[in-house]
Amino acid sequence: MAQQYKSWKDLPIGAVVPGGTCYVNKTGTWRVSKPVLDRSKCTKCLLCWIYCPDVAIALDEENISIEYDYCKGCGICANECPVGAIKMVEEAESQ
Repeated sequence: MAQQYKSWKDLPIGAVVPGGTCYVNKTGTWRVSKPVLDRSKCTKCLLCWIYCPDVAIALDEENISIEYDYCKGCGICANECPVGAIKMVEEAESQ
């Protein structure tokens, strides 16, 4: 039987360990696009956090944010967002 979680806080944390080593290797300057989160559309379903291969989605008690120092710009978060709250933009557009 599948485990039922009442909150994202109940999820197994895997690589996301407060004070841990998940934020050691920063992404280089080679990223050509990056995800931009529209907080007004975000439902906090946490699919972006679950699917991010770089652990670049950060969570706190109230907010979801993208840690661009660790994001490689793969677009998985934008692809998995069911409400379109994350859009990929070219780096030059966002600066």
